[in-house]
Amino acid sequence: METQQQPQERRKFFWRAGLFGLLGAAAAGIGWKAYAQGGWRRGEPLTEARIDRMLQHLYIEIDATEEQKQRLTPIVKDAVRDLQPLHEKFHATRAQAIEILTQDRVDATAIEGLRAEKLRLAEDASRRITRALTEAADVLSPDQRRDLAARLERHHRHRWG
Repeated sequence: METQQQPQERRKFFWRAGLFGLLGAAAAGIGWKAYAQGGWRRGEPLTEARIDRMLQHLYIEIDATEEQKQRLTPIVKDAVRDLQPLHEKFHATRAQAIEILTQDRVDATAIEGLRAEKLRLAEDASRRITRALTEAADVLSPDQRRDLAARLERHHRHRWG
């Protein structure tokens, strides 16, 4: 026997899951646009020019208004600026792991510390991406978010079958 509260909680859960799915699709769209413009190559930072090109393509795809462009640009650029150091630290841990694993005696404590550091960096990046996606979602209309999600789904099917 369900109480009145249970269906409402279930609706909240599915609404939130759908929203995060849509936000994830928006992030993937931004990433796809960056990839289409030459991709993120390991060790190559996203320059202002590359970010601008990526955003121009995204704006065309979603038919963004001038106001939306002015609001989205700082959201994306601030997120990239905040994420770049995390990206560099995350990749630096690979070299540390190789160094630890090639020693005569592998230090389990050092490996565990490195694992914990990678998880912390991933959590920090995830938190920052979520904040940027939430801010971007507030700028886009529901129709734009749905259109972007549909485009990303078509791209995903085309690329991955």
